[in-house]
Amino acid sequence: MHSLKETGLKERLRIDRGSCCYCGACVGICPADALVLRETELRLDEEKCTLCRFCIVFCPVEALSVAPEQSLPPAREADLLRADVVVVGAGPAGSICARDLARSGAKVLVVDKKQEIGTPKRCAEAVEPDTFELAGIEPHPLWLTNRIRTAVLYAPNGTPVSFGARSLKENGFIIERKIFEKHLAKDAILAGAQYMLKTTAVDVIKDAGRVKGVVVEQMGGRKKIMAEIVIAADGVDSMIAKRAGLKTVNRLKDFMSCFQYEMAGVRHADEQSIYLYYGNAVAPGGYVWLFPKGNTLANVGVGIKPLKKEGKTPKAYLDEFIAGHPRIFENASAVEFNGGGVPVHRTAETLVADGLMVIGDAAQLVNPITGGGIRLAMISGRLAADVAARALRKGDVGRRSLSDYQRRWDAGHGKLMDKMLKLQRFTDRLADDELNRLAEILTGPVLEDLAEGRFLGFLKLLMKKAPALAPFAVKYLRS
Repeated sequence: MHSLKETGLKERLRIDRGSCCYCGACVGICPADALVLRETELRLDEEKCTLCRFCIVFCPVEALSVAPEQSLPPAREADLLRADVVVVGAGPAGSICARDLARSGAKVLVVDKKQEIGTPKRCAEAVEPDTFELAGIEPHPLWLTNRIRTAVLYAPNGTPVSFGARSLKENGFIIERKIFEKHLAKDAILAGAQYMLKTTAVDVIKDAGRVKGVVVEQMGGRKKIMAEIVIAADGVDSMIAKRAGLKTVNRLKDFMSCFQYEMAGVRHADEQSIYLYYGNAVAPGGYVWLFPKGNTLANVGVGIKPLKKEGKTPKAYLDEFIAGHPRIFENASAVEFNGGGVPVHRTAETLVADGLMVIGDAAQLVNPITGGGIRLAMISGRLAADVAARALRKGDVGRRSLSDYQRRWDAGHGKLMDKMLKLQRFTDRLADDELNRLAEILTGPVLEDLAEGRFLGFLKLLMKKAPALAPFAVKYLRS
């Protein structure tokens, strides 16, 4: 048989990438090896394709068809769906918010562009001790992989500083996020929420300046979802808040570029400790982390400030770190790798508009020091759900009514985030020798105070043992 290129036919095999679920069935049935699957991208080699149509017959989701050359698929008239609230994004923020809203009696629809909740894992999977209590979740052995008692920080010269929980009752946790997010979605579904996967929200619907719903694309079709409130929980790459006119664009200087391996065979001193490595040679503007998951598994990653990376990628920094620590990694190998970006600056200026609320990473609710966002995402989801439920009961979903969400956030967790931003701006300007000096004088209790936004003890310590740094610290950390 002749290939498409040889025959000169004006018909072509068309791949509907909105419908394709990357199952590989068409690749296995193709007699000409014209189709190749690259994880989440199906490619066609027209020099090999004979247009036999075997793949079309075999495709389980009708993602393949024959169409005239350069023709576009016919537009489908938009279906119309209705809900009280549509949540865009099925991560921790979105699912917790959907659960609480469904429990309040609201009709909730959650849409997510991924075909599997929880993937890809753009996360180091560590959460603070009070996370589950604040989120109203009981820890489950299916997704709780490790309990953390101690954090060990290494200065550029290798000096360690350790600190642990203030109480033996407290633990940090390492989770299996892929399972954890499915667990959260299950709870929301059992509460009454509905989920639509492989559904991309491409625009907002406005009426007289008020957000009234979203336009989504799902499996080759387009739908309109009308709702009293739209909640943007679509992550750091959020489009919905931008489409609604809110300023959520991340600035390069306030962004952390990250790369991570999940590795097996990692040898570390204590599986109930996490390890953080600092220094401009190791991770300029950030740090390297090693978070044990148990049974020699660990997340090993790096986050750096792109403007400080001096031509090297985060992956290159991480590979150098691993090569430089053979005792830990000589028998280790990666079983997964991930990349991503983390905003490490102030929360987005505006979290609400008429008919719209923004939560989680979409609102840049990330700890500026650690880059951690799971805890804050779920707290924001619960807070937004409470305000949204009240607004629905009152029949007022305007900006003024929904602004109670932002007021409550700013008065509570927002204050701590502002303090963490001050601390980040201070540490970001320290040279390696200054970080080494801090490691020599810092104690566990002082580090715990810093993590909780209490700076007085740290400033007194600097005045006594590192007076050269004290004025610099006062400049950034004063109230």
